[in-house]
Amino acid sequence: MQAMILAAGFGTRLLPYTKYLPKPLFPVLNTPLLLAAVKRLKNSGFSKIIVNCHHLGEQIVTCLRDIPGVSVQQEEMILGTGGGLRRALDRLDDEPLLVVNGDIYHTIDVGEFYRSHVQAKHAVTMAVHDCPRFNKITVKGQQISDFGGSCQDGEQLAYTGIQVINPELLLGIKKESASCIIEYYRRLLAQNRAIHVRRFDRCNWTDMGTPEDYLKLHGALLSGKVPCWPELGCKAEKLCIDAGAEWADDLEIVDWACIGKARIGSQVKLCRCVVWDGAVIDPGRVLTDEIVLPHH
Repeated sequence: MQAMILAAGFGTRLLPYTKYLPKPLFPVLNTPLLLAAVKRLKNSGFSKIIVNCHHLGEQIVTCLRDIPGVSVQQEEMILGTGGGLRRALDRLDDEPLLVVNGDIYHTIDVGEFYRSHVQAKHAVTMAVHDCPRFNKITVKGQQISDFGGSCQDGEQLAYTGIQVINPELLLGIKKESASCIIEYYRRLLAQNRAIHVRRFDRCNWTDMGTPEDYLKLHGALLSGKVPCWPELGCKAEKLCIDAGAEWADDLEIVDWACIGKARIGSQVKLCRCVVWDGAVIDPGRVLTDEIVLPHH
């Protein structure tokens, strides 16, 4: 089985944090999300994985270097979700391709989803769910009837950022040109081509699109409200702290905190904070709902 992780975006809603790391490399419980996602795909049976990158792409190349079965597609210009997939076409095997956005945390069984697509023999199957904040797709039966949310003939649902595509479908996308896969699908709908869906309403799903979303995900994981991927390797509740961290004995944690390889002074109080590797927190600081960046 083969998969592609889309990891080339700028992450502008996460500035200034995306000046330091590309969004897919944001640590979740002290592990880069992209690295955990790759391990999760491999554990689900995907032996061939392509990851595209652009913004701070060298960091992604370094993170994934020497992982068997993983190749990185560096894009000199942003090709978008359509153009990135089209460029990868020459690398693909003649079998369906699982596509996953690189900035989502979810509990969908992608292996089972992939196999159900193969069995159904559809050209494309998009994983959707009911998420009012993002409900923009109109679904009727098991097919999409509209991508803009203006069609009333059906149910409004949200795209999870996970789909399975038969590679030949990508031939209709212009090569080496920036494009959006959703715009391409709109053209297919206009040609009366079917875009199938599979619903996953009971899945846990987080788009790490904003600092608030990123912090909220940590809170949900550390409180047990959202299941923790085994690939993240942190089973602690309320507090996840890296073995390489240095902190004073009087460190006070309120609610929860996640601390990487950081140095924390005395009389520090942290409330719902994620502290990245390399951060230095001076004595006496009181931080609430913050992402603490590396010290430069």
